[in-house]
Amino acid sequence: MKKLAIIITAVIFASCSSELESLNENIKDPLAVPGESLFTGAQKNLVDQVVDLNVNNNNTKLWAQYLQETTYTDESNYDQVTRTIPATHWSVLYKNVLKDLDEAKKVIEATTYTTTELEALKPNKLTIIEILNIYTYGLLIETFGDVPYTEALDIDNLLPKYDDGETAYKDLIGRLTTAIDALDESTESFGSADRIYNGDVALWKKFAASLKLRMGILLSDVDEVFAKSTVESAVATGVFESNADNASYEYLGSDPNTNPIYDNLVLSGRKDFVAATTIIDIMQPRSYEYLEDSNEDGEINEDDDRTVVPGSVTSTDPRMKYYFASNVDVDPSVEQVVYIGGGIGSTANYASHTHVSAQLEEATFPGIILDYAEVRFLLAEARARSFEVGGTAKEHYDAAITASILDWGGSDAEATTYLAEPSVDYDTAIAASTAATPWKEVIGTQKWIALYNRGLEAWTSIRLLDYPLMATPAEAVSGFPNRYTYPILEQSLNGANYGSASSAIGGDEAETKLFWDLF
Repeated sequence: MKKLAIIITAVIFASCSSELESLNENIKDPLAVPGESLFTGAQKNLVDQVVDLNVNNNNTKLWAQYLQETTYTDESNYDQVTRTIPATHWSVLYKNVLKDLDEAKKVIEATTYTTTELEALKPNKLTIIEILNIYTYGLLIETFGDVPYTEALDIDNLLPKYDDGETAYKDLIGRLTTAIDALDESTESFGSADRIYNGDVALWKKFAASLKLRMGILLSDVDEVFAKSTVESAVATGVFESNADNASYEYLGSDPNTNPIYDNLVLSGRKDFVAATTIIDIMQPRSYEYLEDSNEDGEINEDDDRTVVPGSVTSTDPRMKYYFASNVDVDPSVEQVVYIGGGIGSTANYASHTHVSAQLEEATFPGIILDYAEVRFLLAEARARSFEVGGTAKEHYDAAITASILDWGGSDAEATTYLAEPSVDYDTAIAASTAATPWKEVIGTQKWIALYNRGLEAWTSIRLLDYPLMATPAEAVSGFPNRYTYPILEQSLNGANYGSASSAIGGDEAETKLFWDLF
């Protein structure tokens, strides 16, 4: 009887112990995340970082002088340190994008799918992951210069070396060529897990070719021969052909899957941004009268409140009404809405300056990472550089402007009228330019207008083409930033490799020009 009692007690104890241990199990979170879910998350994190305008995450819409801060103007004045913006950009791209893509790849490779049809999708899925990896590493190099590349993402190596930016960038282009060749358009890929193209492999191939075009153009001043062959190869593969090809991320109507701009401007309840005077004055040229010394600095200047001189508004870019709200005033002498931008680097009263449009504030407003208008501008640049991509610089330039106007909601008639304006017409504007390289001013200015809401790429275009000219902020802490400085944590935790990289690029300064930005 004693033995039986002991056995029964042991069984009861084991049973209770098992039940107690089960209470510690997390039954809500999966033990393993599907690779497709990891891909979707990485995709969203990437697009969020590209389109965001939160000053803690991405300052490039301020540096491209599309927007101006109303109260706290540090970021408009090129302050990268106070909010450690470079560290956020670095962390998001390495940890939330590249690491998740890397894990998605590993999981998909290790997964045995339930049908041969699903198993057949693996190669395309892995290739699309590779394409987004290349896009993301490209952003890091375009932003910082030399970055960890060959030793990145290795959890056993917490102190990765920094690779030479030009070498890594060219390697990425080689990887992109391989990826383009590997895509199989006869089958599918991620389906609804892909929020950009819904798994359409043909569109991913166009995206990859268009990305190759963009990366090739970026190298034009540092290695023209390599750039020319890259660009011509990309065009031969097949780049974007219409706005229907745009790489447009589909946001949802409820948090946390909304466009981050909706979070910044609507859900936050804050009034931190108005239009910047630089873009307003280029898109709607006019003259001003200054009303008073509102900044109390003892002088009447561009930082003070001002009003439009009656009848001085001569023309308006048809995209103005899609970019900005008509919240300020109307000039009765020309019966046009007047847009007023905030002075660069100065505080700006929210009520008396132009706001972003309601369209831009919508929760579901798509996030664009590459579009047809940009591709046609890149082709215009290619022809201006005498690369063999077909057509003329003017034809591509006109098509780019038209695509931008149509994509924002304008009409063909508005595009035709706009293109006829002397300051816009390609040949007239080239003849009137006093720039050392007139096409850089003409294409660069219109490309910048079209890249509105895409701060990172606009900033890159400004650095490559040097146009349009950016105003000097009122209290700038540096010259125009040619790069993000390296994160402070890299300096303290990966000091030796940081020091080598800093020396290699010519100093860890905001003004240091990167390898592709020679002129």
